[in-house]
Amino acid sequence: MRMSVLFVQTLREYPSDAEVISHKLLVRAGYIRKLANGIYNYLPLMWRVLKKIENIVREEMDKAGAQEILMPFVQPAELWQESGRWDVYGKELMRLKDRHSREMCLGPTHEEVITSIAREGIRSYKQLPVNLYQIQSKFRDEIRPRFGLLRGREFIMKDAYSFDIDEAGLDKSYQIMADAYKRIFERCGLETKMVQSDSGAIGGSVSHEFMVLVNEDSENNAGENDVFYCPKCGYSANSNHAVSLLKEALTDGKFGKAQIVDTPNTHSIEELSKFLNIPATVICKTLIYVIDGKYVAALIRGDRTIEETKLMNAFQGNEIRIARNDEIEEIMNNSGFSAVAGFIGPKGLKGVEIIADETVKDLKNFVIGINQNDKHLTGANWGVDVELPSKICDIRLAEENDKCVECQSELKVTKGIEVGNIFKLGTKYSKAMSATFTDKDGSEKPFIMGCYGIGISRTAAAAVERHHDEHGIIWPVAIAPYKVIVVPVSDQDETQMSVAESIYQKLLNAGVEVILDDRAERAGVKLKDADLIGIPYRITVGKTIKDNLVEFKERASNITENITPEQAIDRIIAM
Repeated sequence: MRMSVLFVQTLREYPSDAEVISHKLLVRAGYIRKLANGIYNYLPLMWRVLKKIENIVREEMDKAGAQEILMPFVQPAELWQESGRWDVYGKELMRLKDRHSREMCLGPTHEEVITSIAREGIRSYKQLPVNLYQIQSKFRDEIRPRFGLLRGREFIMKDAYSFDIDEAGLDKSYQIMADAYKRIFERCGLETKMVQSDSGAIGGSVSHEFMVLVNEDSENNAGENDVFYCPKCGYSANSNHAVSLLKEALTDGKFGKAQIVDTPNTHSIEELSKFLNIPATVICKTLIYVIDGKYVAALIRGDRTIEETKLMNAFQGNEIRIARNDEIEEIMNNSGFSAVAGFIGPKGLKGVEIIADETVKDLKNFVIGINQNDKHLTGANWGVDVELPSKICDIRLAEENDKCVECQSELKVTKGIEVGNIFKLGTKYSKAMSATFTDKDGSEKPFIMGCYGIGISRTAAAAVERHHDEHGIIWPVAIAPYKVIVVPVSDQDETQMSVAESIYQKLLNAGVEVILDDRAERAGVKLKDADLIGIPYRITVGKTIKDNLVEFKERASNITENITPEQAIDRIIAM
């Protein structure tokens, strides 16, 4: 490809609306252009990258025994109503009606469609196991799309679905996909960590995410998830799924008798702790949430934080948020109290479901709110002064240096970008949609399903997050739009242009993906563009050509050396 005809426009400045480096560089280097909020045009360079990633995914999926199909982007509401997700998926589901007023949606995922395919096409256990996959655009109406391709509304994704006879078959399919994912990301030049995760709106009993770890000290870090891991035993999990052993709580035995005390202007745990001169571990805090429109009071030890996904999952919810002040006022009025956040307690609350984190069940002589402003109960004990909720589970956020549940070493935390996920769906969709097969004994059984996704466009953005420097993108060779760029320093120098043309033609004839920068531009512009675009290798034809030497540069290391044109050609072909 000649640069003079390549449809690419690089920019001198980063776009004003870009927050993370992948978004900034992909726009500035001419890979993508924004069409609407969270929706982007993929320009020629970007499309080549995406096709490279798709082909790697396709090769490994085929090798793993999966079969490619293509499902509709627009889906009928009836299928979502069968599965029960039409009313609970949330506003991320883009709903519409056709000219006949039939309800439809733009597919954010395809569990319902693939289940209907299996229901109609798989009759007997003899046809199992089966794994079907597609690579296609999807749409999720994110409330706050940001970070460019990392959290857009429209995105390209590979999703696969396995159908098995039993759980043992699902275990095997799951492992086959996990192994395939490791190969895919290795081939894409990305080091990933497979971590335990929450299944979210997809559902299922077991799920893992493949996370690209990013440098926390890098500029504009796009790491969207905290990844907790144990350097000793290898345990790893996303923050919404990570569990840990608690350190022993600090107590000072200050309160030996339950009594109501004045605690003016202590709206936060820090203020209350300072006012009473006690550690936060002696305090039981109460937070009010709204889960699917219902009020929930969550109790947790004062030094810990609620993990909202865990809390939502404890009630099998779909949407969660902290209660507003007017909603807290409504609860207080209905319960005969008058208190604002900071002084709330579980005793006497009406119309509120109460749940406690495991951190509070062993508290003794602790401090808790009593639904009166500027007052708390000190020296409280469960079963005496306040009842311990019947619903107790892990709803806390793990913290760095917590003890690992597997080996009791200290957990570490880093930032990561999710590029893939795998789920054990079980019979969540097959039972709901009556998708069954005839087993060996003649009985009808629901399919045991698995789901496996890879964000194609997301993987490209994650690669930029992981591989860049102050000059621009550094594409891994396997997914780079072109392997090498040939740059003649002066388009007015006949010798330079002739040699550059010769190198270009020989590389083309050898099947190498190569760009010739034949533009009538200054040398500095050409070299900066080459670094910005991120082509892995550069051959620069300049004044040293009089000595039959060209400059050969590896983008990843920025190492340059002078070699002959023939050596440069041979080296590129051999790579």
